Amino acid sequence: MKNLFRRLLPRSMRGGEIVIPVIRLQGAIMSGGSQFRPTLSLASTAGLIEKAFSISSAPAVAISINSPGGSPVQSRLIFKRIRDLAAEKNKKVLVFVEDVAASGGYMIAIAGDEIFADPSSIVGSIGVVSASFGFTDLIKKIGVERRVYTAGANKATLDPFQPEKAEDVERLKKLQLEVHETFIEMVKERRRGKLKDDPDLFTGLFWSGKKGLELGLVDALGDMRTVLKDRYGPKAELKLITAPRGLFGRRLGLGSSLGFTPEAAGAVATGLVDAAEERALWSRFGL
Repeated sequence: MKNLFRRLLPRSMRGGEIVIPVIRLQGAIMSGGSQFRPTLSLASTAGLIEKAFSISSAPAVAISINSPGGSPVQSRLIFKRIRDLAAEKNKKVLVFVEDVAASGGYMIAIAGDEIFADPSSIVGSIGVVSASFGFTDLIKKIGVERRVYTAGANKATLDPFQPEKAEDVERLKKLQLEVHETFIEMVKERRRGKLKDDPDLFTGLFWSGKKGLELGLVDALGDMRTVLKDRYGPKAELKLITAPRGLFGRRLGLGSSLGFTPEAAGAVATGLVDAAEERALWSRFGL
């Protein structure tokens, strides 16, 4: 009863209790997503991030990350929203890596003023990858003729149903190098004075949290509860920030269809393909 009464009081009357808002960012980083396949994107995380930074009495915001990466654009948008609000609200950002913060997941992690990881966490993979399939032999076997009509010589670049062209691959590689350079610049800026001079640092390799500490990719080893209690006192309250629930208890922002409509069926089919791609992202790290 005493604890219940205490929680009903305004935070300013709770005797100096420190509240640390916690955001959990888990999953592949992709635009879109649905109730069948929630993903990380600016659209799906902006509300949580802004809600966490709106707690004026909090000295810091804690972010738990568990992501194998994905869209470099969405990764950078999430990173920028965190940094913009940290500067606007004058709050410290503490990032905690769970199983993995790799590729785009690590891009988000460097939004933290400090990064903590478990010794067995996976961090790094500072690179860019594109993956596709080629179906030219398959459509020949099943007797399908591919017909493509374009206005623009390069409009059908890297069509998986047509033979691969060397000039298309070269163009893609140049694009990847530009995105990679942006990623490298972000890491160097955010980890300035902390990174070790290692020739493999920006090659796309990934490491354990323990090795990541040696390389300067993370600041310390530790878990969220222990670190926050040590830093802000044993009475510090970790407040998990979650999406608001609708009338029927569903998380808002993850899709709202209540019936199995043709649109929902299409979403399921698309979700199965996307889920396979997401599974491949996790599998790269043995997860």
